[in-house]
Amino acid sequence: MASPQFTLDVATTKAPRAAPVKVLLLENISPVAVQKLQALDFEVTLIEHALNGAELQAKLAEGYQVLGVRSKSKVTAEILENSPALLTIGCFCIGTNQVDLVKARELGIAVFNSPFQNSRSVAELIISQIISLARRLGDHNKEMHNGKWTKTAKNSHEIRGATLGIIGYGHIGSQLSVLAEGLGLKVVYCDVKNVMPLGNARQLEMDELLKTADYVTLHVPQLPSTKDLIGEEQIQMMKPGSYLLNASRGNVVTIPAAVKALKSGHLHGAYFDVYPTEPGSNKEPFESVPHLQLCTTLPYTTGLDRL
Repeated sequence: MASPQFTLDVATTKAPRAAPVKVLLLENISPVAVQKLQALDFEVTLIEHALNGAELQAKLAEGYQVLGVRSKSKVTAEILENSPALLTIGCFCIGTNQVDLVKARELGIAVFNSPFQNSRSVAELIISQIISLARRLGDHNKEMHNGKWTKTAKNSHEIRGATLGIIGYGHIGSQLSVLAEGLGLKVVYCDVKNVMPLGNARQLEMDELLKTADYVTLHVPQLPSTKDLIGEEQIQMMKPGSYLLNASRGNVVTIPAAVKALKSGHLHGAYFDVYPTEPGSNKEPFESVPHLQLCTTLPYTTGLDRL
């Protein structure tokens, strides 16, 4: 007896297509990233600025499963508890301190960062700022735009032969060390760990580094132990006429102490691109002082390294 024949109507048994994963990207994530995610059928919403707590909670309540942020958005325990659809958070920067990691772990929300994303970019930026500070390019540029002709090399120097002190010899600090030696700088560094030096760099204790270096640059994470790491006491340890650079976290340097040292002339210059509190928009005012170079463009927001 012949076996019964069965036919399968694929058209009538095809499973319904699942709804696309919803992705919320904040703080001006690269449009190229949006294009790549959309090509994979993700539903992407891009917002150029950060959202405050209430705004972010309300937006996530729309059912977003993926959240992408930089450093300004604060993802608190309350926000996480009220975002049942959220599965993962991408921090497109080195740190994850803007996310309550304890609560995220408790809720099973995966959090990832980009520890190597901007290492080279920051190292190059610091080199450029050291040269700019040494030649007082910021001050001279401002004077020229204000119609003041000051053709003088007073307090301007070559960096060759000077000593660079790197506080934090991780991904960025170690790359900076190599670039600096290539320009003729002597390099000393300090770190909480005994780290193998690259090239001819020497590891010192922080107090000794501050007393030795002509340029001190900070590349440390945001931890309770690094808050106000460089305050008035530490700045006074630095050589008269030295320079301070901070591209790590805004609360690592006590800003009033740095301003005081700049105004007194103890520091000849400083560079900051991170601040304890930052304006919520580009329209809010920001106060500066002479010989202080300020930057709002994060080094990892240039080119394809924004992905």
